[in-house]
Amino acid sequence: MYRLATFLIFLTLFALLLGAFSAPAVGMRAAALALPAPRHQPPGTSAEATVLYDPQSDSFLAAKNADRHLPMASTTKIMTALVVLERCDLSATVTVPREAVGVEGSSIYLYEGEKISVRTLLYALLLSSANDAATALALHTAGSVPAFAALMNERAASLGLSNTHFTNPHGLHDEDHFTTAGDLALITAAAMRNELFAEIVQTPRYTAPQSGTEATRLFLNHNRLLRTCEGVVGVKTGFTRASGRCLVSAAVRNGLLLIAVTLNDGNDWRDHAALYDWAYSEYEAFTPQTVSISLPVIGGEASEVTVTAAGAVALTLPVDHGEITATAELPHFLYAGFAAGDRLGTLVYRMDGRVIAILPLIAANGVEKNRMPRTFFEKIQDLFQ
Repeated sequence: MYRLATFLIFLTLFALLLGAFSAPAVGMRAAALALPAPRHQPPGTSAEATVLYDPQSDSFLAAKNADRHLPMASTTKIMTALVVLERCDLSATVTVPREAVGVEGSSIYLYEGEKISVRTLLYALLLSSANDAATALALHTAGSVPAFAALMNERAASLGLSNTHFTNPHGLHDEDHFTTAGDLALITAAAMRNELFAEIVQTPRYTAPQSGTEATRLFLNHNRLLRTCEGVVGVKTGFTRASGRCLVSAAVRNGLLLIAVTLNDGNDWRDHAALYDWAYSEYEAFTPQTVSISLPVIGGEASEVTVTAAGAVALTLPVDHGEITATAELPHFLYAGFAAGDRLGTLVYRMDGRVIAILPLIAANGVEKNRMPRTFFEKIQDLFQ
């Protein structure tokens, strides 16, 4: 093996700016890269509990009382939506039961016997924060509110969360219904990986016809940051007298997704905007362009093969990071007789000489060996066929 090419990643001159957020693909191994301390401390908040979470590096960039058990109000509905999205047919029709009518708090005024789709109820849940929609979805999914709460707790456990407990799908106050800012950020990261959830929470407004009438319902997103803060793409507001103002938001700038959570915060809009401005001045995404290399092939039906990386690199780095290089470790040439997807070498990314990621290099296409020359007897046989 030898280093066929060392790309001085002037890939970084544009790839750092053009990369899109994605989780590391299968096959990518990132070195244990702990984020360095920021150059400047994060801004303070008025919240009882705060976190700013980077799903890419699985790091909390800022935290205050991150593990304190607190009520979460309607940010509960992030988990409600996640459970429904993972278990229900979105086109299914829900016949609204009596138990879902007249639920306390915010509502879209469902009526008993009304027929409405799961998809429409999800928009009502996440945009209008409708408690009747939350109850209707819970009953449709699990048959009862306690059974649905059990599914919510089961999903929380699957995420490794031990400081969260749900008793209902809407977030109306209950002493046994609580979370932490840290857990809520992890729930939100899981939800944002669902494409429809991510689409709904950044939708400013949504209309849907009301079954059996000529009326149309309008659902308006309560998240003011979608209009006032650069890059914000969701997620959910919440308020009860017991919880105070709760806010979960997500933002993407230059390919880096971050999630902010504040619980009991009277200045949540300002605090989230300040956290994002600080974080994006400290960190950026590293997502280089796809590598494609041609290698000569000997003894095959094709004279060369295209070699590509299996997976992609997506890391969070400080904005003042050192020089990044990528080295493709490959042979001079290949002998025919390999299939598409076979591993042919390794692509190693280094920052200031330290390995930060390793990707397998694989064949984009297979190359079969040339057939042996036909014998004289075989050629005679061909004359009589």
